Amino acid sequence: MTDCEPDPQARRLVIRESLSVGIATGLYGVSFGALAVAAGLDVWQAMALSLLMFTGGSQFAFVGIVAGGVSAAPAAIAASSLLGVRNMLYALELTQLLGLRGPRKLAAAHLTIDESTAVAVSQQDVRASRLGFWVTGAVIFGLWNLTTLAGAILGNALGDPRRWGLDAAACAAFTALLWPRLRNRQAGAIAAVAAVVAVVLAPSQPPGVPVLVAAGAALLAWRAPGPREAREGAAEGSAP
Repeated sequence: MTDCEPDPQARRLVIRESLSVGIATGLYGVSFGALAVAAGLDVWQAMALSLLMFTGGSQFAFVGIVAGGVSAAPAAIAASSLLGVRNMLYALELTQLLGLRGPRKLAAAHLTIDESTAVAVSQQDVRASRLGFWVTGAVIFGLWNLTTLAGAILGNALGDPRRWGLDAAACAAFTALLWPRLRNRQAGAIAAVAAVVAVVLAPSQPPGVPVLVAAGAALLAWRAPGPREAREGAAEGSAP
């Protein structure tokens, strides 16, 4: 056994965890493939998004806005880029943990997503963390792209997306991705602020603009101090 490998029992446990997370997430690519063609993309464009972008939330946001028309493309790019910023924050956490250089660092950057990061940082041992990151990322990448292809082909076979409700499914899919993250009062309040802003602006603004403004509102709400922080700040300001 090398220094880069965990002990056999820890190895089995982390591989089991990585496979369960990877398979459950990877199979969801079927939805993205079907929604992509429903939004007007062809099979190869849907595949390009999964191969090159490879971050589920950003992909769903992109096709959801593109469905509004060609003029929405800049907003789609901006919205998906904003959602992808979180992966940069993950990279800061993983840089020291993975300890990579050269081409492997580029590969790790592409596989840095919610699930691979979660499996990596949840391990007690550095070697298990590294194994969990690579196995989870590789399994999701392979399955996500295969199921995107299957979903895109299936979506084409279904014909008119409005007949099956696929024209509205992007919002439902993205909500399903968001819901598990609303674990505390602050997250719920921020989501409510963003939702209200988007609903108010949607009737009068071009597709994509409400999403960008809502994202900005959510960012401001997230940075605003809560009651406890405000009290602590006031106390510090009044201290001699």
